[in-house]
Amino acid sequence: MVNADQLLVQPLPVGSKGKLSGGWWGVLALIVTEGSLFGYLLFTYFYLASQAEHHWPPAGLPDLLLPSINTAILLLSSVCVWASERCIRKKQVQWAMAAMALAIVLGACFVGIQLNEWDKKTYGMTSDLYGSLYFTITGFHLLHVVIGLAILLLLLMWISFSYFNEKRHIAVTIGGVYWHFVDVVWLFVFTTLYLVPYL
Repeated sequence: MVNADQLLVQPLPVGSKGKLSGGWWGVLALIVTEGSLFGYLLFTYFYLASQAEHHWPPAGLPDLLLPSINTAILLLSSVCVWASERCIRKKQVQWAMAAMALAIVLGACFVGIQLNEWDKKTYGMTSDLYGSLYFTITGFHLLHVVIGLAILLLLLMWISFSYFNEKRHIAVTIGGVYWHFVDVVWLFVFTTLYLVPYL
């Protein structure tokens, strides 16, 4: 029979490890599902653009300054998330917290710039077909960024509580994979909505 003292000294279970973790399968299923949805949205955009009888986009060529800055910000945030995980593996918890916090600040800047860009648009979601597609695609991506920020905030909290160490950090890896996915999707969105009209 096990007494109370023996129960107190036993380590907590760490759950499954590495790529066998249930979290891996969950994030991979999410990426496939959400990637497909973005693929459908971008396909719809290209299809309707090819059928348009008038100039596409109707409001003229998009401004590249703010979207380019936002792209750089999002890519830098991805580097910070990667650096945070690397610092955890090297037992540099303070640097891991700093890198994750910077990633969150950069992600919040992305959201702010995107909302500012929306505010400057001369068209709305119901103005025309292009406006509907533009706000649906960028809005859906922005929703993913906000969800990603919530995940990064949770990871930062866990890092600050010393929940992770060099052997137990799979949640940071999985959260990072989701954030990198959001960044890669933005590269496709940026190319489609902002660069392709110039070709």
